[in-house]
Amino acid sequence: MSLSTDGEPALSIAPFVFEPEPSTLEGPAFSLSFQVLVAVLVIGLGAWLIGLWVADKFGDHTQLESLRTAGWFILAWLLLAWTGWQVRNSRTRMDASGLDQTWIWHKHMSMDNLAYSQLIRIRGLEWLIAPRFYLRTLDGKFAVFYIADPSLQRECERLGQALQAFRQT
Repeated sequence: MSLSTDGEPALSIAPFVFEPEPSTLEGPAFSLSFQVLVAVLVIGLGAWLIGLWVADKFGDHTQLESLRTAGWFILAWLLLAWTGWQVRNSRTRMDASGLDQTWIWHKHMSMDNLAYSQLIRIRGLEWLIAPRFYLRTLDGKFAVFYIADPSLQRECERLGQALQAFRQT
């Protein structure tokens, strides 16, 4: 037991403990159909940009000035392609320590400090739109994780029920 500065017992909230079954789950953050849709968009927009270039819509494509004119469009396409690559490679992982997701930036949320969770989904469209798992800590910090894997979705629902029961006691 810890003591406060005046010698009285310090108030503390017990940490939340959750053991996923199996002990470690990992799956894609985005569904395969969404990944394919993003890839088709990136490839299609790239082909359209090349078509504009060949049709001299940015000026004579043999001149350097046309490359300067097209530069912002090329940079926008590169950013889109990089984001598509991140969608393709993003993974969500759950274990007893918390949730992790790799995407444009790495996200981590520890289990022991969780205050609230909610699985947000559009039933019937999980094949296209990955459900989001919203988590908030006792400190008020929050994170949203994309959960495309059905077994990980079920475990997130179970985590939410366990957390709600734990915080109500």
